[in-house]
Amino acid sequence: MIERIEKPRPAPYSDEPARGWLPWGALTPFLTIVFVVIPVLATLAPMEAMGLVDGWGDPIGGARGLIAFLLPPFALTGLLVLGWVRFVERRPLATIGLTRPGGPRRFLLGLAIGVGTIFAVVAASWIAGALDAAGYAPAFASPAALGNIAFLLLAFAVQSSVEEILFRGWLLSVIARKFNIVAAVAVTSIVFAFLHFSPGQPWLVTLNILLFSVFACCWALKAGNIWGVMGWHAGWNWLLATGFDLPVTGLDAGVPALLVRLVRVGPDWLTGGAQGPEGSIFCAVVLTAGIAFFARRRAS
Repeated sequence: MIERIEKPRPAPYSDEPARGWLPWGALTPFLTIVFVVIPVLATLAPMEAMGLVDGWGDPIGGARGLIAFLLPPFALTGLLVLGWVRFVERRPLATIGLTRPGGPRRFLLGLAIGVGTIFAVVAASWIAGALDAAGYAPAFASPAALGNIAFLLLAFAVQSSVEEILFRGWLLSVIARKFNIVAAVAVTSIVFAFLHFSPGQPWLVTLNILLFSVFACCWALKAGNIWGVMGWHAGWNWLLATGFDLPVTGLDAGVPALLVRLVRVGPDWLTGGAQGPEGSIFCAVVLTAGIAFFARRRAS
């Protein structure tokens, strides 16, 4: 048998060839959805039976439910994607942005930047008068709450890392190899927004989801790996969920605020409404500034 080796093409992270089957470009968005849906369906019934999620798959029961929502389905998605790359496409993990060395250091730096950027978004809403303080660091009155907050950091690290491996790692790299970088960023961001879409969602929320993905793509492309953006995504989600008693992507973490308990008093376009600060105009401004920063550095 003659082994078929893919001819190397320009790629975001590594030009090492795939020695297996690289899926057709038009198939990859649908395959991405499959990678997400199969783990959700596989874990929904047992988690619902344990009272961790409702019939729609949304977490219930406070922090316990959110941790369950973040860990089993996303861990399974991560295993599916890594297994696909390793055994079907037969290409090194460096080609999806998991380059070596320096991964943990880049991840931790990204984590710190993620904490800082979402803090800036929330602080802007607070300074604008759209949020009011209703208590400071109430989580420190409860050791159990602090334990949940610490465990949520691990859970968000898994969830966010898997999303980056799937979208900015695998999907972006396949589309770039099949077409070009611009198409890869566009397709990745559209599929990411589609999988985070809810009926009746305000247009600003949809715009911010697209901007979130474009920013993550720009960072990964500039860095030549996805370690930093994995950490950034985790830090962003974790502090938003635990720092202010505000929703993260419309979900309640069920823990008292680690920093400041904030309540919404302004219009949705300033606070993000039920979506949380990710649906605010300040989020759009911060992400747009980040995109411009990386685009300028890439062009220089």
